Amino acid sequence: MIIKILGPGCRNCQNLDRAAREAVAELGIDAIVEKVEDYPTIAAYGVMSTPGLVVDDRVLVAGRVPTTAEICDLLTAASAG
Repeated sequence: MIIKILGPGCRNCQNLDRAAREAVAELGIDAIVEKVEDYPTIAAYGVMSTPGLVVDDRVLVAGRVPTTAEICDLLTAASAG
């Protein structure tokens, strides 16, 4: 599983990165968490409001920071489907 955190590195982006890493650790899944700070790449995902959470090239959240529990639910659903 490849998880991408889209955003310029602002506080919300950092919070999403931390929450995503906590969710991965909590679930014990094998995942790579990457930060994407390049605006053209972020825009290519259709994300106009950061931060964004992308799992296996699917945008799951944009414009807000989900809770760690919500990210766990999203990752569980993404790995099942």
